[in-house]
Amino acid sequence: MKPIACLLTILSLAAPLVAQQVTPASPEAIRNWQDARFGMFIHWGPVALTGREIGWSRGSQTPIEEYDNLYKKFNPTKFNADEWVAVAKAAGMKYMVLTTKHHDGFCLWDTKQTDYNIMNTPFKRDVVKELAEACKKGGIAFGTYYSTCDWHHPDFPLTSPGGKTKRESHNLDRYTEYLKAQTRELLSYGPLFTLWYDVPQMFDAKRGAGIINMARAIQPDIVINNRTGHKGDYDTPEQRVGGFQIHRPWETCMTICRQWAWKPDDKMKSLKECLQTLIRTNGGGGNLLFNVGPQPDGLIEPRQVERLKEMGAWLAKNSDAVYGTRGGPWKPSSHIVSTRKGDKIYLHILSKVDGPVIAPALPVAIKSAQILNGPTIKTTTEEGSLSFVVPDNSWDEIDTIVELTIDGNAMDIPPLKPATRPSIPGAKATASTTHKDSRKHGADMLLDGDPESRWATPDGTKNAWLQIDFDKETTFNGITIEEANSGHGSNVKKFELQKKDGTTWTTFHRGGALGAHFSASFDPVTASAIRLNILDASKSPTISEIFIQTP
Repeated sequence: MKPIACLLTILSLAAPLVAQQVTPASPEAIRNWQDARFGMFIHWGPVALTGREIGWSRGSQTPIEEYDNLYKKFNPTKFNADEWVAVAKAAGMKYMVLTTKHHDGFCLWDTKQTDYNIMNTPFKRDVVKELAEACKKGGIAFGTYYSTCDWHHPDFPLTSPGGKTKRESHNLDRYTEYLKAQTRELLSYGPLFTLWYDVPQMFDAKRGAGIINMARAIQPDIVINNRTGHKGDYDTPEQRVGGFQIHRPWETCMTICRQWAWKPDDKMKSLKECLQTLIRTNGGGGNLLFNVGPQPDGLIEPRQVERLKEMGAWLAKNSDAVYGTRGGPWKPSSHIVSTRKGDKIYLHILSKVDGPVIAPALPVAIKSAQILNGPTIKTTTEEGSLSFVVPDNSWDEIDTIVELTIDGNAMDIPPLKPATRPSIPGAKATASTTHKDSRKHGADMLLDGDPESRWATPDGTKNAWLQIDFDKETTFNGITIEEANSGHGSNVKKFELQKKDGTTWTTFHRGGALGAHFSASFDPVTASAIRLNILDASKSPTISEIFIQTP
């Protein structure tokens, strides 16, 4: 091969690699984003008129033509950007991310790229502009969600329902320019706290890198998530708490109810569920982006507002253990997580412990210990364990926080093993199948309280069951299942929970993905035994812990 031809070949092979390179966000920008810890996600648009899910109901629950004409009736006259900001502040949230364009393609700002936008509704007001200005005035950081895919745009290769229908005619390059032009418009409302893309579908790392580099050329300190097709600056586990990860930023996005967009009488999470979601997320090293879906009139549903205010009241008292912290040094367990900053470590005890609380010893001296905003307590370190007793009148139903002041910087301590105790005392576990190394991966591993041990199945397993026999008939109204080796995704794709009625099994809950920390609540169930039936899995299922919540 001639030298010139060889050089051209090398350059052509290297080009995609070069194109995938992005300038990372600055350490300061990442630090500011992580310090915030808690933000408000808002899914809203003309779809609120139907009470169905944004984007996903187009072409399924709602015919495409009907869905695409909802904007002609969208007139949210009670929308008040200052009120939305006031709700976020009352909740203790530090930033806000608005769905400026979802998969349905409708735009909530005065875009010049399409007529399918808020200015052509009866409302005729630029929601993005008003909210960006209200955030600046109210001291809340403002970010924008923008769907990478667009099932309405004729140039995007896929369309509704669910982005699974291929268009006969499309032009992805032309659509990419449309996306970039709209991104430039959104950045003009800045500076933005984050650009939050979603569902890249046809976008690969090269195309995603082009988006990130363009945005960063306009706003160098912008923080961008991992859904442009490129991995971006932070991960985004969805509808589940992510696993312990302190070397790459991440953010759990989760709904306060079940649906992202507003739905009448949607089931809302309890205050305990909401706060423990935030605490577990922070303890794993992540931020929480907590979603509300405003009503068709523009108001955030009053009961959601009240729940957020309750969260804010708790955070006002316990802010030191949340804002500006990082996860660790103890890895999270079923009943204890930890956060840290400076010379402080905060142990969050999420369920009452009979007797002393025990955790692996710290490698540094403890200078003082106290219940946060409460009395001092005595700690003991011996034989590799730290122990202390919480006074009876200091237990909190949601989170009992112990503040440790140490000799040194808490961030210098490497991750420690979690504090463990049996997940369901007195219970025994059996399984339909077990990995060949049964001593290391037997069913009993999922009740030992150690999230680093696990029950595992043979390679290629797609379905299996786990059975837990209680030591006595037990009533419970919630369950947590921690899937191992799932990262920020889930190997389990479909499951059901059953209770034993005499000699028969009755299903009381069904679901799809599990993930690192799956939780569900339901009407009280009384049983002597329960089963987790894994009906489908992309990889061999493996579970680290299961524990129940009692009424």
